[in-house]
Amino acid sequence: MRIHRRTLLASMGAATAAFAAPAVIGQTRPRVVVIGGGSGGATAARYLARDSDGALDVVLVEPTRTYYTCYFSNLYLGGFWGLADLGHSYGTLAARHGINVIHDWATGVDRDAQTVTLAGGAVLDYDRLVLSPGIDFVEDSVPGWSVTAQNRMPHAYKAGSQTELLKAQVENMREGGVFAMVAPPNPYRCPPGPYERISMVAHVLSERNPTAKILIVDPKESFSKQALFEEGWARHYPGMIERVGPDFGADNVSVDPEAMTIDIDGMLEEVDVCNVIPAQKAGRIAEIAGLTNEAGWAPVVPANMKSRMDDRIHVLGDASAQGDMPKSGFSANSQAKVAANAIRHELLEARLFPARYSNTCWSLIADDDGVKVGASYEPTEEKIASVDSFISQTGEDAELRRQTYEESIGWYNGIVADMFS
Repeated sequence: MRIHRRTLLASMGAATAAFAAPAVIGQTRPRVVVIGGGSGGATAARYLARDSDGALDVVLVEPTRTYYTCYFSNLYLGGFWGLADLGHSYGTLAARHGINVIHDWATGVDRDAQTVTLAGGAVLDYDRLVLSPGIDFVEDSVPGWSVTAQNRMPHAYKAGSQTELLKAQVENMREGGVFAMVAPPNPYRCPPGPYERISMVAHVLSERNPTAKILIVDPKESFSKQALFEEGWARHYPGMIERVGPDFGADNVSVDPEAMTIDIDGMLEEVDVCNVIPAQKAGRIAEIAGLTNEAGWAPVVPANMKSRMDDRIHVLGDASAQGDMPKSGFSANSQAKVAANAIRHELLEARLFPARYSNTCWSLIADDDGVKVGASYEPTEEKIASVDSFISQTGEDAELRRQTYEESIGWYNGIVADMFS
């Protein structure tokens, strides 16, 4: 006996009325919009699409077609890596995982309507929104400097053309000239770590311009891995690097890009190259969405990276105010996996795993001289808290330092595969 489709549907009517099915014919999939295609955003998009097996409509909004990693961009400055080594495309995310990758700027978020507006005019609705926009600079945090002066005094804190510019300036410094860095206050994105950058600039100058000097103007009393860097600088670049801290006026600094001078508490220094790294805050779209606090960062719930202002939005990586984790690519990647699991749990009733976070930051001081610091973390009610940590030690032998550098390369290859493959 042939059962016609009409007969089958009629016979199913009573049964389907008895319970609510998880989906019906023609119903759209839940949509997750991800803003920002870096370590947090690309990872979140990939894990959401891959682990939902097509049950989620994942949209990734990222203005650039090639993503250049901030981590290892200092090694490009030092001549260890090429710029192409840092660049990655989004083609596989679209082709293999079915992610709708839109190359545009997100310019608005309507939290009530649950929509995102793009610069090109498109409006995207969402069931959940993931923000991973990285950082922006605090205006006037270094008096005399603005983004309009970034060609004279580059920040090189978003890898790409600025990094190329800074590299060219360093390589073309006059003999015996002065490279200066205005270091950022805490908290700041790392990588590209300021002090690894100093090491890489010193590496280049020691080979090309050995009488040049490096001046660090630093508003912080201390910095991460300080003893390791200072030991390395004394060993590899003796007499080249001078650091001025707040005790000597480095918390009262202004610059003149046209004159190429730095005013340090009334003392004027003429420089040949000046890398200005301003104070930082969450990427602008987080502020536009009304998700930031007075300090400019976006507070989140430690267990799932949800915004404390809106539980339908997750904020990842550098933009988030989450507690003890540094603003690193490793951290963002770790946070993205927790957020993706939480979203799948809510939208698809997937199993929810306890949140666990980790981070390691590697830095290269000279040829095969790598150091690291890292920790594991767990969520509390107040913050993501460090529960165990480690750091390289001063006086380590050359073989261990070489192994640390090789380990960092392995991590780099692993994280970009985790993001883009």
